[in-house]
Amino acid sequence: MTEFAVVVPARYASTRLPGKPLADIAGRPMVAWVHEQARRSGAAEVLIATDDARIAEACGAFGARVEMTAAGHASGTDRIAELARRLGWEDSRIVVNVQGDEPLLPPALIAQVAALLDAHAEAAVATLMTPIASDEEFRDPNIVKVVTDRDGHAIYFSRAPIPWPRDGATGAEPPRRHVGLYAYRVGELKRISAEAPCGLETTERLEQLRALWLGYRIAIADAVEPPPRGVDTPDDLDAVREAVARSGHGGRVTIASERRGNGSK
Repeated sequence: MTEFAVVVPARYASTRLPGKPLADIAGRPMVAWVHEQARRSGAAEVLIATDDARIAEACGAFGARVEMTAAGHASGTDRIAELARRLGWEDSRIVVNVQGDEPLLPPALIAQVAALLDAHAEAAVATLMTPIASDEEFRDPNIVKVVTDRDGHAIYFSRAPIPWPRDGATGAEPPRRHVGLYAYRVGELKRISAEAPCGLETTERLEQLRALWLGYRIAIADAVEPPPRGVDTPDDLDAVREAVARSGHGGRVTIASERRGNGSK
């Protein structure tokens, strides 16, 4: 079994939903749900990286290991890189970035992305994708699309509809949407983070484009389970609350539904 660590970047500031990690879901803060799903993945350790004392206090209350990080990071990846440097993690170690707005993320996907990177020695990063179900999803800029090469590496990620069927052309691979879950080797993570955000990253607001722009390979595969609904907006939060209520569980639950967006956190 692949050994890996999980880090959950959790920041208080959010354009559409301030204080998102502390949003209540069935009597628990959202970040507690994320932490529990990560613990169930088989990770050797799970840490929460934040720059906010309110989040740190809430995480301490439910027994999570919390590490304070700088406030000025451009992405969750950069926040995790700071932690990896400070804790002296070996360059070969695999760390999974589980975004703090994924309270229902199946633990199997966390384990899958770590194993995928372990199986691809040539890759610096691994991530997941799923088929796009409708033309509405294909055209939605909140749903990130990805195209791949024949060997299972990502070629490009975009909020635009790619690949575009010019003149109604058919025969291309079915379009895929990106699942915002990343596994890194610590050495490459630190090198990627040491570089400034590139123009593609800032234009699309997609942190994974920095790795491609720098020439690193990103291994990608279809997720073994449908990804859950993440929380980017108040409507997303209401939908997750309703899903948990319908499940009849105030604790562990994994409910698959549409994922709305997965850019920089």
